[in-house]
Amino acid sequence: MTTDSRPTIYPILTYRDAAGAIDWLQQAFGFEQLFATPNPDGSIAHAEMSFGTGVIMLGTGQGPAATPDWRTAPQSVYVAVEDADAHCSHARAAGAEIIRELEDMDYGSREYSARDLEGHYWHFGTYRPG
Repeated sequence: MTTDSRPTIYPILTYRDAAGAIDWLQQAFGFEQLFATPNPDGSIAHAEMSFGTGVIMLGTGQGPAATPDWRTAPQSVYVAVEDADAHCSHARAAGAEIIRELEDMDYGSREYSARDLEGHYWHFGTYRPG
């Protein structure tokens, strides 16, 4: 049994413009940049961003494959938030495309879904696994 309290799962996302994604994720969803390592061409080789106790990693790559529906996407990210209504309002004001409006789920969560500037699907809600 470990006493290390750091997260043990870290989603990794690729963006065609990772530097732009870092700025956008901060403005729209409230992430904080931990660090970024540039490639020789100035693109982002590796970056880490936090939201609460969670961390994502990202870098420059091909970006997400075009998937027309969040329910059939091969991957997406869920983020637990304290106030889904306030978070959704902030994301919408920052230009996030809301693809599933706020709703109360039968398991007690209040949730919404958005697509980021390069098409990744993000789900935000008050449900916390475990």
